[in-house]
Amino acid sequence: MLRQDSLVAVVQLRKNKAWVLPKGKLKAGEDALIAATREVKEETGHDVSVHEYLGEMASEPGAKPKTVQFWRMQADGTPSRKLMRDVRAVKWLPIDRAIETLTHAHERAFLRQVGPVALRSARQAVAGAPTRVAGPTFGERIRAWLRRLTRSSLPCL
Repeated sequence: MLRQDSLVAVVQLRKNKAWVLPKGKLKAGEDALIAATREVKEETGHDVSVHEYLGEMASEPGAKPKTVQFWRMQADGTPSRKLMRDVRAVKWLPIDRAIETLTHAHERAFLRQVGPVALRSARQAVAGAPTRVAGPTFGERIRAWLRRLTRSSLPCL
């Protein structure tokens, strides 16, 4: 999630003090996009406007299997609610600092891949420029990243 000043939100969990990207679980029958919007609001306190889909990330090898979907979101103004009980703190950081702050390697790798593209897209949207960037499309970059991630987590035969 981004703010107008191109800062990325990272949240610190209360239970283990880990710094993570905002995310959460679907409620029964809940749409993934609605859940993502709700979770970001609960974890950062901000209402958000939702933009393009950024991709998905699988849990770390050895962890409980789950897939997290991400969208580029823009924080609207100042926080509209208190943080949920599970969140200890929120930091708004430039992308390089956000990557350094994240606790989990798979989240650092994901943000390293999608973050620059998301920031470029946000800047282009503000400037009214077309969102197509030179080189591989955003989807192509995500698919390539997922292929690399999947290969690196498979056992060697």
